[in-house]
Amino acid sequence: MNTKPFNHNFLKACRGEEHSHTPVWYMRQAGRYQPEYRKIREKYSLFEITHRPEVCAEVTMLPVKQLDVDAAILFADIMTPIPSMGINVEIKSSIGPVIDNPIACKEDVEKLKPLNPAEDIPYILDTIKLLREQLSVPLIGFAGAPFTLASYLIEGGPSRNYYKTKAFMHSNPEAWHLLMDKLGEMTITYLQAQIQAGAQAVQIFDSWVGTLNAQDYATFVAPIMQRILAKLAEENVPKIMFGVGAGHLLQEWNKLPLDVIGLDWRTSIKAARQQGITKTVQGNLDPGLLLADWPVLEKKTKAILEQGMENPGFIFNLGHGVYPQVKVETLQRLTAFVHEYSSRIKRSL
Repeated sequence: MNTKPFNHNFLKACRGEEHSHTPVWYMRQAGRYQPEYRKIREKYSLFEITHRPEVCAEVTMLPVKQLDVDAAILFADIMTPIPSMGINVEIKSSIGPVIDNPIACKEDVEKLKPLNPAEDIPYILDTIKLLREQLSVPLIGFAGAPFTLASYLIEGGPSRNYYKTKAFMHSNPEAWHLLMDKLGEMTITYLQAQIQAGAQAVQIFDSWVGTLNAQDYATFVAPIMQRILAKLAEENVPKIMFGVGAGHLLQEWNKLPLDVIGLDWRTSIKAARQQGITKTVQGNLDPGLLLADWPVLEKKTKAILEQGMENPGFIFNLGHGVYPQVKVETLQRLTAFVHEYSSRIKRSL
């Protein structure tokens, strides 16, 4: 049982409330850059880790203990609930999710099964319950967004251009919207189950939606995102959206019932605010700079903090996930710097 005082800074920042320092956590903050994680992976695959609540909780806790971050994020994969829908998924090293029976027509979509969390993913719910007993920082649950999940299901794996997904979307709009409905309902069910098990915030990763233009997003994706987020609003926890290369979609996201918009490194916080983004923003250090010399990293971090702290709602993060080549010591130093420098700025205001 954890006895440390609970750190509310992340949750307060999500809601734009006053807090003592800028909270920081990192996407992919548990992973191959950690020697301890690499040792665990010698014994278990990614899916095997997520199916063992004690091991999964240990992996989720590692960066909290090592880095002193202000939030934990559940260790899982965005494809975790997909096998329960009747799709065979394999996570291949250096490739990502690979599907051996990709969706090609409406009949394939119709075969997708609904998610039953208690039966299909009890290990995820058990991990969350374990973590809530151990953590002194908020736990973020997460899910993949329907478009990004659909891209894997249709392409059969990662893609550079998503031409199969776009062709399916435009050529088979009826099948596409049915796919969005089924994936949307799964996302709602999955995140509701995580929240009810104890997740205190949720992030939706629409990692590859930036491949769409704003018009196609508004037509083919926004309606299901509106439905998902409106339903999750009933749970009264902060909701975060993140995608890569999605700066042109920020105004679409600003219309959604979100609490936090995650920015990648391509769009500055200042540019987002100039577009009229009034929600809390999260980001957005280029993860490649974690491999640069400290003076470079410190300078870029200062600039992000100074822009972010001009408005009440700001959470420091990366513009995408931590690379395996990053040193633990770099993230430790960066976290401490964000805490110290943001506290200094707050005291001077």
